[in-house]
Amino acid sequence: MGFKEIAYNDISTVFLNPEEFGEEHVVDGRAMNIVMDNVEIIERSKKQSEAGRIDGVFKRELLFYVSRSDFGPMPAQGRILTLDGRKYIVSDAVEEGGVYSITIGAVKS
Repeated sequence: MGFKEIAYNDISTVFLNPEEFGEEHVVDGRAMNIVMDNVEIIERSKKQSEAGRIDGVFKRELLFYVSRSDFGPMPAQGRILTLDGRKYIVSDAVEEGGVYSITIGAVKS
């Protein structure tokens, strides 16, 4: 077995395993293990320009990782996604080695 196969097998047995990094959440009505990444989203927020912000509007962004096989087809940008009963808009989704990195946001005033 090559490195790619070993890494792919580690998605559910290590990376998304609730005893290691994963946590169970309900995504679009289905329970699945995901990893929330608060550090990466903070780093991305630091890089965003303050230009274009509107007073009284706050965009809450979350970034999470989920197995492609658990989630299904990669969500399109702009799609509504429900996470733990709250609706968000998909702002970015990327696949790397069988894992989706999904950024979602909610605009609140």
